[in-house]
Amino acid sequence: MSVITESVPMGPLQLAVCAVVVVCGVAGAVFSARYHARRDGGEVTDAVFWDGFAGLVIVFPAVLIPSLASPWLGLAAGFLAAATAMAAFAWSPRVMVWQEDRLRRTYARADLDAAAARHRTVLTRWQRYELDPAYCIDFPDMTDVRRPETAALIKAMKEAERLRAVQAPGYLPAVARLEHALGRAEAAAGVRSR
Repeated sequence: MSVITESVPMGPLQLAVCAVVVVCGVAGAVFSARYHARRDGGEVTDAVFWDGFAGLVIVFPAVLIPSLASPWLGLAAGFLAAATAMAAFAWSPRVMVWQEDRLRRTYARADLDAAAARHRTVLTRWQRYELDPAYCIDFPDMTDVRRPETAALIKAMKEAERLRAVQAPGYLPAVARLEHALGRAEAAAGVRSR
């Protein structure tokens, strides 16, 4: 008794699924391997090996199955895998740079938000010397711009406000200078000693 094998034609949906698996598997493996190689200083580490191995495990069946249906489909799937690998290899550095820029902008935004919160805290702390009559009587030096510490505080306040308005890179150090200027003015006015 002999076993007769026939190739079963693949439908368009099966071909599309295999093509998607090939493209996603190859692109993901190449990107992950290049990411890990870049992170590890160009060294081929275990992570790079496992990225390639995982990609091969995913892509190999997606190329093998169409080649069982037709050698031409298998060849086409192989060419698709090779073309995807070349494209992913060429584009992955650009994608990594884009991701790093996006992360950098996110961290910069978080730093600006934290600096703005510190700025508001300092302004609220200073406003009590301007608006609360008890503080005005107890600490008149805090509103006297003839005192060098108070003049430096007002100058630091204007600088921080100006940089906040234009969201300049020097805003974070300006807020730190404002905090220090307020601390020096309070110390000179005797706030801390009380």
